[in-house]
Amino acid sequence: MENKKTVELVLGLIGGILGIIPSIYSMNIGGLASVFHVDRAVTVNNFGIGAIVLSILGIIGALIVKDKRKLGGAFMIVAALGGLLCITYLYIPAGILLIIPGLMSVIKKKDESKPKAAV
Repeated sequence: MENKKTVELVLGLIGGILGIIPSIYSMNIGGLASVFHVDRAVTVNNFGIGAIVLSILGIIGALIVKDKRKLGGAFMIVAALGGLLCITYLYIPAGILLIIPGLMSVIKKKDESKPKAAV
């Protein structure tokens, strides 16, 4: 029987891609702030880079969820929580789209389809 993890795969990919967009936006804000010599502008850039790395981790988790569901789910959960810590409000849609399939992968029981005996 086919391994049915397409929901986790699709949601994880969408969440990871949606996480990269606000991360780049955050880096642009940090770059603009550094032009005007605002304190801690480099920190905003670093958090944006961290969110990009975590979004890529979420995409990797979505891609490996079909073979290693617990590891892929853990990657997506870490990416969602880390992204929310890095760029808080901007990462909420991506965080939701990463944490749902991550929890589905970790919590879902192993699909054990045994053929039934004929009566």
